[in-house]
Amino acid sequence: MRNTLALILTAGVASPALAASGPFVSLGNTDFVVTLGFLVFIGVLFYFKVPGMIGGALDNRAQGIQSELDEARALRDEAQALLASYERKQKEVQDQAAAIVAAAKEDASLAAEQAKADLEVSIARRLAAAQDQIASAEASAVKEVRDQAITIAVSAANEVIAKQMTAAQGNKLIDAAIAEVDAKLH
Repeated sequence: MRNTLALILTAGVASPALAASGPFVSLGNTDFVVTLGFLVFIGVLFYFKVPGMIGGALDNRAQGIQSELDEARALRDEAQALLASYERKQKEVQDQAAAIVAAAKEDASLAAEQAKADLEVSIARRLAAAQDQIASAEASAVKEVRDQAITIAVSAANEVIAKQMTAAQGNKLIDAAIAEVDAKLH
């Protein structure tokens, strides 16, 4: 900063002096008056330490900018850490969702297998019940056929016996049946 100020002073003093004509150190020479005013102005600036204040203000501004940059970096780092955390959480949630879907598929598969087994048991029970009903109906039909065959046979035997039997033979059979019943009851 001081090198720049020295360069400005040298350029300011040398230029008007070289351009002026006649004696330079004279209040009638405007170049001298301007140079003198400029030097007084620069002297006042240095007396009140304006370059130091400007330098200090620039340094303070630079420190403020540096602190804002540091804060921005810290915020960026924090945002990146937060983003990484959210990405981890999202991955965990996706993994949990995949596990839930897999468990649901497995449960559905097990439920389907159980329903299939229950259906097979139910079909077997109904088939057994149907077979029992068929067997019962068959036995009932066989009994009914036997009963009818017996009824027809008794009726046919009754007709044959009635045609071939005489009254004396019938009385003899009745007396034998009574005697047999009497023997079984006593």
